[in-house]
Amino acid sequence: MPAPRTPRHRAPRRPITDVDVAIIGAGAAGLSAALTLGRCLRRVLVMDGGTPRNAPSPAVQGFLTRDGTRPAELLRLSREQLAPYQTVEIQAGRVTAVEVLAQQFRLTIEGETGHTTLLTARKVLLATGVEDELPPIDGMRDLWGRGVLHCPYCHGWEVRDQPLAVYGRAKLVTGLALLVSRWSSDVVACVEDPAYLTANARRRLRQQNIRVREEPVARLEGTKNGELRHIVFESGEKLARTAVFIHAHQHQRTPLAEQLGCRLTSKGAVWIDKKQQTSIPGLYAAGDTTPGTQQAILAAAEGSSAAIHINETLTREECPK
Repeated sequence: MPAPRTPRHRAPRRPITDVDVAIIGAGAAGLSAALTLGRCLRRVLVMDGGTPRNAPSPAVQGFLTRDGTRPAELLRLSREQLAPYQTVEIQAGRVTAVEVLAQQFRLTIEGETGHTTLLTARKVLLATGVEDELPPIDGMRDLWGRGVLHCPYCHGWEVRDQPLAVYGRAKLVTGLALLVSRWSSDVVACVEDPAYLTANARRRLRQQNIRVREEPVARLEGTKNGELRHIVFESGEKLARTAVFIHAHQHQRTPLAEQLGCRLTSKGAVWIDKKQQTSIPGLYAAGDTTPGTQQAILAAAEGSSAAIHINETLTREECPK
Protein backbone atom coordinates (compact mmCIF):
# COMPACT_ATOMS: atom_id res chain seq x y z
CA MET A 1 0.00 0.00 0.00
CA PRO A 2 1.52 3.33 -1.00
CA ALA A 3 2.32 5.73 1.80
CA PRO A 4 -0.07 8.65 2.17
CA ARG A 5 1.05 11.78 0.44
CA THR A 6 2.54 14.48 2.58
CA PRO A 7 1.20 17.88 1.62
CA ARG A 8 3.87 20.23 0.38
CA HIS A 9 2.53 23.14 2.39
CA ARG A 10 0.65 23.25 5.64
CA ALA A 11 -1.35 26.36 6.31
CA PRO A 12 -0.48 27.79 9.69
CA ARG A 13 -3.16 27.36 12.27
CA ARG A 14 -5.28 30.41 12.75
CA PRO A 15 -5.37 31.52 16.36
CA ILE A 16 -8.63 30.63 18.03
CA THR A 17 -10.14 33.89 19.24
CA ASP A 18 -13.56 35.10 20.29
CA VAL A 19 -13.74 37.49 17.33
CA ASP A 20 -11.67 38.42 14.32
CA VAL A 21 -11.72 42.14 15.09
CA ALA A 22 -12.52 44.12 18.20
CA ILE A 23 -13.46 47.73 17.52
CA ILE A 24 -13.16 50.06 20.49
CA GLY A 25 -15.47 53.00 19.90
CA ALA A 26 -18.94 53.22 18.35
CA GLY A 27 -18.85 56.56 16.60
CA ALA A 28 -18.68 57.23 12.87
CA ALA A 29 -15.25 55.60 12.50
CA GLY A 30 -16.00 52.48 14.52
CA LEU A 31 -19.42 51.79 13.03
CA SER A 32 -18.19 52.42 9.49
CA ALA A 33 -15.38 49.92 10.05
CA ALA A 34 -17.89 47.43 11.44
CA LEU A 35 -20.04 47.78 8.32
CA THR A 36 -17.14 47.05 5.98
CA LEU A 37 -15.90 44.13 8.08
CA GLY A 38 -19.42 42.73 8.43
CA ARG A 39 -19.69 42.71 4.65
CA CYS A 40 -16.43 40.74 4.64
CA LEU A 41 -18.08 38.07 6.86
CA ARG A 42 -15.71 38.90 9.71
CA ARG A 43 -16.66 38.25 13.32
CA VAL A 44 -16.69 41.72 14.85
CA LEU A 45 -17.41 43.13 18.29
CA VAL A 46 -17.91 46.88 18.62
CA MET A 47 -17.47 48.26 22.12
CA ASP A 48 -19.65 51.32 22.76
CA GLY A 49 -18.06 53.37 25.51
CA GLY A 50 -20.77 56.02 25.79
CA THR A 51 -21.77 59.47 24.55
CA PRO A 52 -19.85 60.67 21.48
CA ARG A 53 -17.87 63.89 21.36
CA ASN A 54 -20.33 65.63 19.01
CA ALA A 55 -23.39 64.91 21.16
CA PRO A 56 -23.92 68.61 22.14
CA SER A 57 -23.96 69.66 18.48
CA PRO A 58 -27.41 70.25 16.95
CA ALA A 59 -26.43 68.49 13.72
CA VAL A 60 -23.75 66.71 11.75
CA GLN A 61 -22.87 68.93 8.80
CA GLY A 62 -21.06 68.24 5.54
CA PHE A 63 -21.90 64.52 5.61
CA LEU A 64 -23.15 63.71 2.11
CA THR A 65 -26.77 62.39 2.20
CA ARG A 66 -26.92 63.15 5.95
CA ASP A 67 -26.21 66.89 6.04
CA GLY A 68 -28.05 68.41 9.01
CA THR A 69 -28.76 65.09 10.74
CA ARG A 70 -28.66 65.09 14.53
CA PRO A 71 -25.66 63.13 15.88
CA ALA A 72 -27.87 60.68 17.78
CA GLU A 73 -29.96 60.06 14.66
CA LEU A 74 -26.85 59.39 12.56
CA LEU A 75 -25.74 56.76 15.06
CA ARG A 76 -29.23 55.25 15.15
CA LEU A 77 -29.27 54.90 11.38
CA SER A 78 -25.77 53.41 11.43
CA ARG A 79 -26.76 50.76 13.95
CA GLU A 80 -29.94 50.03 12.01
CA GLN A 81 -27.93 49.40 8.85
CA LEU A 82 -25.58 47.06 10.74
CA ALA A 83 -28.47 44.84 11.86
CA PRO A 84 -28.46 42.53 8.77
CA TYR A 85 -24.82 41.59 9.37
CA GLN A 86 -25.15 38.78 11.86
CA THR A 87 -21.40 38.51 12.51
CA VAL A 88 -21.32 42.06 13.92
CA GLU A 89 -22.26 42.73 17.53
CA ILE A 90 -22.40 46.05 19.36
CA GLN A 91 -21.99 45.89 23.09
CA ALA A 92 -22.16 48.63 25.71
CA GLY A 93 -19.11 48.67 27.92
CA ARG A 94 -15.70 50.12 28.53
CA VAL A 95 -12.43 48.50 27.53
CA THR A 96 -10.12 49.04 30.48
CA ALA A 97 -7.06 47.19 29.18
CA VAL A 98 -5.64 45.61 26.03
CA GLU A 99 -2.86 43.01 26.19
CA VAL A 100 -0.67 42.01 23.26
CA LEU A 101 -0.35 38.23 23.11
CA ALA A 102 1.12 35.87 20.51
CA GLN A 103 -0.90 36.45 17.31
CA GLN A 104 -3.82 37.98 19.18
CA PHE A 105 -5.00 40.56 21.69
CA ARG A 106 -6.85 40.14 24.98
CA LEU A 107 -9.27 42.84 26.06
CA THR A 108 -10.59 43.47 29.54
CA ILE A 109 -14.14 44.78 29.30
CA GLU A 110 -16.15 46.42 32.06
CA GLY A 111 -19.88 46.11 31.40
CA GLU A 112 -22.63 48.51 32.37
CA THR A 113 -23.19 46.61 35.63
CA GLY A 114 -19.49 46.76 36.51
CA HIS A 115 -18.95 43.08 35.71
CA THR A 116 -15.59 42.38 34.02
CA THR A 117 -15.07 39.94 31.15
CA LEU A 118 -12.16 38.98 28.90
CA LEU A 119 -12.27 38.78 25.12
CA THR A 120 -9.68 37.78 22.53
CA ALA A 121 -9.36 39.22 19.01
CA ARG A 122 -6.98 38.76 16.12
CA LYS A 123 -6.90 42.49 15.38
CA VAL A 124 -7.99 45.60 17.25
CA LEU A 125 -9.17 48.96 15.91
CA LEU A 126 -8.98 52.02 18.15
CA ALA A 127 -11.77 54.45 17.27
CA THR A 128 -12.15 56.05 20.69
CA GLY A 129 -11.78 59.69 19.63
CA VAL A 130 -10.64 62.64 21.71
CA GLU A 131 -11.82 64.93 24.50
CA ASP A 132 -11.75 68.71 24.10
CA GLU A 133 -10.11 70.77 26.83
CA LEU A 134 -12.14 73.98 26.87
CA PRO A 135 -10.72 77.25 28.25
CA PRO A 136 -11.69 77.80 31.92
CA ILE A 137 -14.12 80.60 31.17
CA ASP A 138 -17.64 80.72 32.63
CA GLY A 139 -20.22 79.78 30.01
CA MET A 140 -17.77 78.08 27.67
CA ARG A 141 -18.92 74.55 28.52
CA ASP A 142 -22.62 75.51 28.68
CA LEU A 143 -22.54 76.91 25.14
CA TRP A 144 -20.25 74.25 23.67
CA GLY A 145 -21.58 72.87 20.39
CA ARG A 146 -23.95 75.77 19.61
CA GLY A 147 -22.57 79.16 20.59
CA VAL A 148 -19.00 77.91 21.08
CA LEU A 149 -17.77 76.08 18.00
CA HIS A 150 -14.60 74.26 17.00
CA CYS A 151 -14.84 73.81 13.23
CA PRO A 152 -15.89 76.41 10.65
CA TYR A 153 -16.22 73.67 8.04
CA CYS A 154 -18.80 72.00 10.28
CA HIS A 155 -20.63 75.11 11.51
CA GLY A 156 -19.57 78.13 9.45
CA TRP A 157 -22.54 77.98 7.09
CA GLU A 158 -25.04 78.12 9.97
CA VAL A 159 -23.53 81.39 11.32
CA ARG A 160 -22.56 82.97 7.99
CA ASP A 161 -22.78 86.77 7.65
CA GLN A 162 -23.23 87.17 11.41
CA PRO A 163 -20.98 88.84 14.01
CA LEU A 164 -18.43 86.19 15.02
CA ALA A 165 -15.40 85.91 17.28
CA VAL A 166 -12.36 83.70 17.56
CA TYR A 167 -10.73 83.02 20.92
CA GLY A 168 -7.38 81.45 21.68
CA ARG A 169 -3.65 81.78 22.04
CA ALA A 170 -1.74 83.99 19.64
CA LYS A 171 -0.03 81.00 18.06
CA LEU A 172 -3.33 79.64 16.74
CA VAL A 173 -5.81 82.48 16.74
CA THR A 174 -4.51 84.22 13.60
CA GLY A 175 -4.98 81.28 11.24
CA LEU A 176 -8.39 80.44 12.69
CA ALA A 177 -9.59 84.05 12.47
CA LEU A 178 -8.49 84.33 8.84
CA LEU A 179 -10.31 81.08 8.08
CA VAL A 180 -13.51 82.18 9.82
CA SER A 181 -13.46 85.45 7.84
CA ARG A 182 -14.49 83.35 4.81
CA TRP A 183 -17.96 83.09 6.39
CA SER A 184 -18.32 86.59 7.84
CA SER A 185 -16.93 90.08 7.29
CA ASP A 186 -17.44 90.87 11.01
CA VAL A 187 -14.86 88.84 12.92
CA VAL A 188 -13.14 89.78 16.19
CA ALA A 189 -10.04 87.97 17.46
CA CYS A 190 -9.95 87.72 21.26
CA VAL A 191 -6.34 86.91 22.04
CA GLU A 192 -5.56 85.04 25.23
CA ASP A 193 -1.89 86.08 25.28
CA PRO A 194 -1.64 89.29 23.20
CA ALA A 195 2.02 89.84 24.07
CA TYR A 196 2.82 86.90 21.76
CA LEU A 197 0.80 88.19 18.80
CA THR A 198 3.48 89.20 16.29
CA ALA A 199 3.49 92.35 14.21
CA ASN A 200 3.08 90.24 11.08
CA ALA A 201 0.04 88.47 12.56
CA ARG A 202 -1.51 91.82 13.47
CA ARG A 203 -0.86 93.08 9.94
CA ARG A 204 -2.55 90.06 8.36
CA LEU A 205 -5.58 90.40 10.62
CA ARG A 206 -5.81 94.12 9.92
CA GLN A 207 -5.72 93.50 6.16
CA GLN A 208 -8.88 91.37 6.51
CA ASN A 209 -10.57 93.95 8.77
CA ILE A 210 -10.40 91.55 11.73
CA ARG A 211 -10.33 93.51 14.97
CA VAL A 212 -8.10 92.36 17.83
CA ARG A 213 -9.28 92.47 21.45
CA GLU A 214 -6.55 92.06 24.04
CA GLU A 215 -8.60 92.39 27.23
CA PRO A 216 -9.07 89.20 29.28
CA VAL A 217 -12.43 87.51 28.77
CA ALA A 218 -14.41 87.07 32.00
CA ARG A 219 -17.37 85.03 30.80
CA LEU A 220 -19.75 84.21 27.98
CA GLU A 221 -23.44 85.04 28.14
CA GLY A 222 -26.01 83.06 26.20
CA THR A 223 -29.44 81.50 26.18
CA LYS A 224 -30.62 78.30 27.81
CA ASN A 225 -30.58 76.73 24.34
CA GLY A 226 -26.83 77.24 24.11
CA GLU A 227 -26.84 80.27 21.82
CA LEU A 228 -24.18 82.94 22.42
CA ARG A 229 -25.26 86.52 23.05
CA HIS A 230 -22.24 88.35 24.50
CA ILE A 231 -18.55 87.99 25.24
CA VAL A 232 -18.00 89.80 28.54
CA PHE A 233 -14.54 91.21 29.25
CA GLU A 234 -13.07 91.69 32.72
CA SER A 235 -13.73 95.42 32.39
CA GLY A 236 -17.44 94.62 32.21
CA GLU A 237 -17.74 95.62 28.57
CA LYS A 238 -19.95 93.34 26.48
CA LEU A 239 -19.30 92.40 22.87
CA ALA A 240 -22.36 91.14 21.02
CA ARG A 241 -21.52 87.98 19.03
CA THR A 242 -23.53 85.12 17.54
CA ALA A 243 -20.78 82.51 17.94
CA VAL A 244 -17.17 82.15 18.98
CA PHE A 245 -14.79 79.67 17.39
CA ILE A 246 -11.99 78.17 19.46
CA HIS A 247 -9.09 75.86 18.76
CA ALA A 248 -9.40 73.68 21.87
CA HIS A 249 -6.59 71.55 23.18
CA GLN A 250 -7.39 67.83 23.05
CA HIS A 251 -6.35 64.58 24.65
CA GLN A 252 -7.09 60.96 23.82
CA ARG A 253 -10.44 59.88 25.19
CA THR A 254 -8.94 56.69 26.61
CA PRO A 255 -5.40 55.94 27.80
CA LEU A 256 -5.27 52.62 25.91
CA ALA A 257 -2.86 53.75 23.18
CA GLU A 258 -0.46 55.22 25.72
CA GLN A 259 -0.70 52.16 27.96
CA LEU A 260 0.16 49.92 25.02
CA GLY A 261 3.18 52.04 24.19
CA CYS A 262 1.85 53.30 20.85
CA ARG A 263 3.83 56.00 19.14
CA LEU A 264 2.09 59.38 19.48
CA THR A 265 2.53 62.58 17.49
CA SER A 266 3.72 65.83 19.06
CA LYS A 267 0.05 66.83 19.39
CA GLY A 268 -0.91 63.62 21.18
CA ALA A 269 -2.62 61.88 18.26
CA VAL A 270 -2.01 58.17 17.67
CA TRP A 271 0.54 57.76 14.87
CA ILE A 272 -0.51 55.46 12.02
CA ASP A 273 1.19 54.24 8.85
CA LYS A 274 -0.31 54.40 5.36
CA LYS A 275 -2.40 51.31 6.16
CA GLN A 276 -3.69 52.87 9.39
CA GLN A 277 -1.73 50.50 11.58
CA THR A 278 -0.22 51.93 14.75
CA SER A 279 3.33 51.23 15.88
CA ILE A 280 1.92 48.05 17.50
CA PRO A 281 1.48 45.32 14.82
CA GLY A 282 -2.16 44.28 14.52
CA LEU A 283 -3.43 47.38 16.29
CA TYR A 284 -5.11 49.92 14.00
CA ALA A 285 -6.61 53.38 14.58
CA ALA A 286 -9.14 55.59 12.80
CA GLY A 287 -11.14 58.79 13.26
CA ASP A 288 -10.31 61.67 15.58
CA THR A 289 -7.88 59.39 17.44
CA THR A 290 -5.45 59.85 14.54
CA PRO A 291 -3.80 63.00 13.10
CA GLY A 292 -5.58 65.20 10.58
CA THR A 293 -8.78 67.13 9.99
CA GLN A 294 -11.65 66.09 12.23
CA GLN A 295 -15.05 65.63 10.59
CA ALA A 296 -17.64 62.88 10.92
CA ILE A 297 -17.52 62.02 7.23
CA LEU A 298 -13.71 61.78 7.32
CA ALA A 299 -13.87 59.59 10.42
CA ALA A 300 -16.32 57.27 8.64
CA ALA A 301 -14.02 57.12 5.61
CA GLU A 302 -11.03 56.30 7.81
CA GLY A 303 -13.00 53.57 9.53
CA SER A 304 -13.83 51.96 6.19
CA SER A 305 -10.24 52.28 5.02
CA ALA A 306 -8.89 50.70 8.21
CA ALA A 307 -11.38 47.85 7.87
CA ILE A 308 -10.20 47.10 4.33
CA HIS A 309 -6.57 46.99 5.45
CA ILE A 310 -7.49 44.76 8.39
CA ASN A 311 -9.44 42.33 6.22
CA GLU A 312 -6.65 42.12 3.66
CA THR A 313 -4.10 41.46 6.41
CA LEU A 314 -6.29 38.70 7.87
CA THR A 315 -6.71 37.21 4.41
CA ARG A 316 -2.94 37.11 3.81
CA GLU A 317 -2.51 35.36 7.15
CA GLU A 318 -5.16 32.80 6.19
CA CYS A 319 -3.83 32.26 2.67
CA PRO A 320 -0.04 31.97 2.99
CA LYS A 321 2.17 31.78 -0.08
